[in-house]
Amino acid sequence: MRVFVTGATGFVGSAVVRELIGAGHQVLGLARSDAAAQSLGAAGAQVHRGDLQDLDSLRSGAAAAEGVIHTGFIHDFHNFKAVCEIERHAIEALGAALVGSERRLIVTSGTLLLSPGRLATEDTVLAMTSREMPRVATEEAAQALTAQGVNVAGVRLSPSVHGDTDHGFVPMLINIAREKGVSAYVGDGLNRWTAVHRLDAARLYRLALEKGTPGARYHGVDEQEIAFRDIAEVIGKRLNVPVVSKSPGEAAEHFGWLAAFAQIDGPASSERTREQLGWQPAQPRLLADLQQSEHYFKI
Repeated sequence: MRVFVTGATGFVGSAVVRELIGAGHQVLGLARSDAAAQSLGAAGAQVHRGDLQDLDSLRSGAAAAEGVIHTGFIHDFHNFKAVCEIERHAIEALGAALVGSERRLIVTSGTLLLSPGRLATEDTVLAMTSREMPRVATEEAAQALTAQGVNVAGVRLSPSVHGDTDHGFVPMLINIAREKGVSAYVGDGLNRWTAVHRLDAARLYRLALEKGTPGARYHGVDEQEIAFRDIAEVIGKRLNVPVVSKSPGEAAEHFGWLAAFAQIDGPASSERTREQLGWQPAQPRLLADLQQSEHYFKI
């Protein structure tokens, strides 16, 4: 099928583009710059110019496709509420082009905030609203489209989607450890994160597009619980710096805006995702990736 992909040159989206093309699909990728357009062309995709704030470009891209995968997001954590509202409007625009059809829209959210302290499953519904946590806007927008009859499903990604060219939470933790001279965790460090390799995540998006059901939520989770302390210890070993515990009161000074995420206990399961889609992660796991990869620790 012909698939419109937003975020098509991003860390996850570029892997999705390659996965789709490798499986025989045609890709129409959103590009907001000449460099992005050139990258998409080199990957074998068609180019659709626009960006996440150009709602007309989103509607026309979705209208020209048989399916849509939305991986784009503006990673501006200093204006987080504003970019989450941009995300809401982008999803609304994509969905508007699909009303009255069976064409599927896949949107992207996360697992980390679903049910802190308890194992989150695909059935877990966020207890918070976007007023309390702006990132919830994604799932609110998807629910609203489902109520309108749009064939929308969601992929919830782990807080660590890892692999070469990763620029997410783990590289941020590495940079903090390099700057501070210590690799830290909070308290006993037993709070849990989940992880998935970007290539496994890309395959999940394809399977969700091909086999998913309307209104379903799928979990991009390979490892359902990794102690944050274990991540800090590998970082410390690779950087040859001490690994230390920080109190909750010290966390903000050490981690900055990442302090809240560094303390969240967010285990999540992907059992139902695997059963329903036949998804089986095959790439290296996070700690092995950190121990072996040169990407994370090159200067």
